[in-house]
Amino acid sequence: MEKQWEDMSSDEKQEALFARWMSPEGVEFVSPEAEKAYKERTTRFKDAIQLKKKPDRVPVMLMPSFAPAYYSGLTPYDVMYNYDKIAPAWKKFSLDFQADTHGGAFVPSPGKFLEILDFKLYKWPGHGVPKETTYQCIEGEYMKADEYDAFIHNPLYFFYYTWPSRVFGALEPLATLPPLAGLTEIYGASVTFIPYGTPPVKAAYQALMEAGDEALKWIQVAGGFEHEMPALGFPPHQVGATKAPFDVIGDTLRGTKGIMLDMYRQPDKLLAAMEILTPMFIQIGVGAAKQNGCPLIFMPLHKGADGFLSDEQFKKFYWPSLRKVILGLIDEGVFPFIWAEGGYNSRLEVIRDLPKGKTAWLFDTTDMPKAKKALDGIACVAGNMPMDLLAVGTTQEAIDHTKRLIDICGKGGGYIMANGAFFDKIKWENLKTIVDTVKEYGVYK
Repeated sequence: MEKQWEDMSSDEKQEALFARWMSPEGVEFVSPEAEKAYKERTTRFKDAIQLKKKPDRVPVMLMPSFAPAYYSGLTPYDVMYNYDKIAPAWKKFSLDFQADTHGGAFVPSPGKFLEILDFKLYKWPGHGVPKETTYQCIEGEYMKADEYDAFIHNPLYFFYYTWPSRVFGALEPLATLPPLAGLTEIYGASVTFIPYGTPPVKAAYQALMEAGDEALKWIQVAGGFEHEMPALGFPPHQVGATKAPFDVIGDTLRGTKGIMLDMYRQPDKLLAAMEILTPMFIQIGVGAAKQNGCPLIFMPLHKGADGFLSDEQFKKFYWPSLRKVILGLIDEGVFPFIWAEGGYNSRLEVIRDLPKGKTAWLFDTTDMPKAKKALDGIACVAGNMPMDLLAVGTTQEAIDHTKRLIDICGKGGGYIMANGAFFDKIKWENLKTIVDTVKEYGVYK
């Protein structure tokens, strides 16, 4: 009799998720060769990150931004507004470069959806930045300094009404809505609903429905890529994402300036808010992994890099809640794939404090020999394919850097070749050279 999920250990849960990933339900492979390639790629990836045995060779994964669009002669605007162009461009990119995994059709959101809601948090191609360039985050105080108590006492209300009313211009009327709480008697029950009948609130909900329609159009087209690539032999290397609580507040609530001031002016409230966010962002990652049948969850780290925080600030404000999210994911069988953006040279000793063979760390500009030494036997390391090498380096430099990383980080297994940050316009021959070099030079004998 099979165990129920709640009766499984974390190891059993992880193996169950890996089994679903390695033998995806409902996938009809286009050929026996595609099925064989899929099994080899998932096995290679699993062996590399779990640290239980060496894979047959170093895996290679690519995480582009709008690069597939550029590669097909398109602009970011084209794929954000013409959804039919997304899947062909990302498919061509995957088939031509032949990495071991795919990262999905990475188009952040449909442009018309963002326009309908009047999204304030970003500028995007054709809306604030040129059609030929990528998006740009616009930081601001979308939660005021004196609103920590309101957030801590009722975070769901804040995320449902207060925050959306500030980052989506079309949803500004939602700020007038009272919480639907305390409606236990018939007397006066209708009073709470009066604001819902006003024209501004009706318009806000109409915008939500129109945005939902647009999101459905987008996912029905872009989602086809997610179904097609496994059939062609390419597994996804992530099925969802979650974040560090510090980054949630610093990125989209208080902004960088706001959270930096809060560390000095109201540290206790900042810590309390991160405690509130921790279980929420554990569940976001767990939910995505279970829904999609894959344990790999992407975690981009934005404000924990060298230079953003002192060592003491990192240990007090950033790491404790991040570690709780990581451990919460691990407990539910999820394998966090943590993207340490920027440099993490001063953080390496701290992040060693994790269960062995349960995480993978993708590094951007971190010193890779130091990273491999610090995490050897603890976590898989990945990345450090630098942007300048991809954009302006020579082919020989690409070969030399790839071999150096394999020699240093691939020793004994536990390394994945990958880019250190999202890339857009690059020298395509350099990318192809790196992938080919890994396949030839990164074989374990």
